[in-house]
Amino acid sequence: MARRHFKDNHIPFLLFVGLSSWFVPGGGYFVLNEKKRAAIVFITITITFCIGLYIGSIGVIDPLGSMPWYVAQTMNTPVVVILGQITKGGAYPVYGKPNEIGQIYTSISGLLNLLCIVNSVYTAYLRKIEPAGI
Repeated sequence: MARRHFKDNHIPFLLFVGLSSWFVPGGGYFVLNEKKRAAIVFITITITFCIGLYIGSIGVIDPLGSMPWYVAQTMNTPVVVILGQITKGGAYPVYGKPNEIGQIYTSISGLLNLLCIVNSVYTAYLRKIEPAGI
């Protein structure tokens, strides 16, 4: 009964779904009880992000030297902001192709997670306005 009451307050529920998706990739789908989709999204985004870190090391997360890439990377999870604070001083320099490829992989995983955040919030919104009995 408490869960139904939470869905009656629709705006907080949508915010909860969106923040769940941002904190853990696929978390919004998990809240919506779509466990298979949540697992697929989590595995895909996490592996893509980890491949980017493997190719270019933690130094590809650079909030000062490459701000557009960093903004896309922060869409993965708030942990990226913490990693950005660690690498802010340039303690982990990365040059050449590994830097570029690592930034591309980590940024694409962030943008993919942004797409999933928007989709999970939209799915939660559509579930609220669906007519009964259909």
